Amino acid sequence: MKKAYLDNASTTAMRPEVIQEMTAVMTENFGNPSSTHSYGRAAKVLIETARKTIASLLKAEAREIIFTSGGTEADNWILRSAVKDLKVKRVITARTEHHAVLHTVEVLVTEYGIEAKFVNLNPDGSFNLNHLEELLAENMPTLVSLIHVNNETGVIADLQTIGTLCKQYGAWFHSDTVQSIGKTEFDLQNLPIDFMAASAHKFHGPKGVGFAFVRKNTPLHAMIYGGEQEKGMRAGTEAIHQIAGMAKALKLSYDNLEEERNYIFSLKQYFIEKLDAEIPGYRINGEGADLFYNITNVLLPLADDKTSMILFNLDMKGIAVSRGSACQSGSIRPSHVLQEMLSEEDIKKPSLRISFSHYNTKEDIDLLIDALKSI
Repeated sequence: MKKAYLDNASTTAMRPEVIQEMTAVMTENFGNPSSTHSYGRAAKVLIETARKTIASLLKAEAREIIFTSGGTEADNWILRSAVKDLKVKRVITARTEHHAVLHTVEVLVTEYGIEAKFVNLNPDGSFNLNHLEELLAENMPTLVSLIHVNNETGVIADLQTIGTLCKQYGAWFHSDTVQSIGKTEFDLQNLPIDFMAASAHKFHGPKGVGFAFVRKNTPLHAMIYGGEQEKGMRAGTEAIHQIAGMAKALKLSYDNLEEERNYIFSLKQYFIEKLDAEIPGYRINGEGADLFYNITNVLLPLADDKTSMILFNLDMKGIAVSRGSACQSGSIRPSHVLQEMLSEEDIKKPSLRISFSHYNTKEDIDLLIDALKSI
């Protein structure tokens, strides 16, 4: 049976070059980076070379990159530290954020008694920046945490404009950039942002590793205590092979960015053409907003009895897509993102997130369309 993996917003296949890099590191560099002998020094060089590589690709400084286990840890650390160390009394976020942010904010409200405010959304799911400015004008020690590319709809936030507003009103600005790092350019020397989170498995690297960008001279303290790894910001022996693999994956992503982005965009256009021709009555969730090139969230005009089993039926045909973020796809609850955007009637209909990578082909899309027609 032919298969089609169209769930790249959930995770991506590792590039062969990344696997080779990691295999070489695991074979040849088993030293502890904290050891002072030659084995340890060689491992330490690998880590710091990876840090410099990642920083240069994002136009940041090496000291601003802190390695973590992934985006969720980075989000948790930044939000918690903003409250504990920066004495933030309020977090402004949105109800369409990834749960790594939303659930952390909920806990911080309970633990520290901070205030949580939510930016209004426009009908297309984008942030209402006029409302954000109204909230910022209330003049309270604030962290704004707004996702760059929504992981379910692909709606893009204007980081430049949001960051400028935050600076104007003296607020800190954090963005979950898990879906966009490796897929679009960043110039962190000039982007008015204080914190970002990234995860390697979203840009064809290994799972279980990511990083936080923390603007230099920001007084954050550690979340994990122990040794002096990561400048004392994250204790624990570093996963050298994963860090090296992540740096290799990010380097390859940016080396090939223009070519792969153009190719993926052409696949997305082909998909929409096929929907127009074969699936009358469909709708793209978030249409009208600025949408990211590799994610399409489609509301399908299917009867209620076809909705609950749609993912199962597609999986039986060898097609991997999602009804929301991977963190929610096992849940019977509707997507919290789409609940903020759709009517009660439309939320009952099936919405699928189709997300592409450069490994996809038009044949994958044809398989999906044929399967949807048969359902």
